[in-house]
Amino acid sequence: MPRILLVEDDASLARGLSATLAAAGYTIDVAMDGESARAMATDEPYALITLDLGLPEMSGLEVLRKLRAAGNKTLVLILTARDTLEDRLIGLDSGADDYMLKPFEPSELEARIRALLRRARGEADAITTIGKLVMDSTRMTAEIDGRPLDLRRREWAVLERLAARVGKVVDKERLSSEVFGYDDAVAPNAIEVYVARLRRKLEPDGPRIRTIRGLGYVMDAR
Repeated sequence: MPRILLVEDDASLARGLSATLAAAGYTIDVAMDGESARAMATDEPYALITLDLGLPEMSGLEVLRKLRAAGNKTLVLILTARDTLEDRLIGLDSGADDYMLKPFEPSELEARIRALLRRARGEADAITTIGKLVMDSTRMTAEIDGRPLDLRRREWAVLERLAARVGKVVDKERLSSEVFGYDDAVAPNAIEVYVARLRRKLEPDGPRIRTIRGLGYVMDAR
């Protein structure tokens, strides 16, 4: 699943949200102040940022405005207790993609995130079909010609990133940075291992994953 930056200065809430989203299959990094959030969002290729507004060092709105001014187009979902219409309008007009009020149900947060990610990929629903491969991003399941694939979380994450750019070369280093978080202990050949496992599981009827020497990987559309 995609990598998410969770920006929240309440340590207890940050732990709870991080655990919830990790259980849903996402790779989670946490920033607890505005300056750290800005720096991490600038340096890493996150698919989405959940952003609290009341942050130390730099407000959430300032973080958002600085990212957008710098050309950062990462999806931003504001999570805040500020519930006035003016607050919502300011947040959305500053560049947020969605605005969600605290408290909220974790299931709704997960649904909002799925919807934003689908929209960013140009998908109308959660189903992606590549040849005989059918992927369901809501359930994190995949099958080939009706045969379910037994995929571990990281294998799914690599498969999803390759499938999102089918027919295009995916840089190996970028793929690694999208799949693994700051605190993950990553072996130098980790991506190669996951790609090799996927190739075995996709055979013989699934799409082919080719290595482009010196560049990365490409999933064939056939």
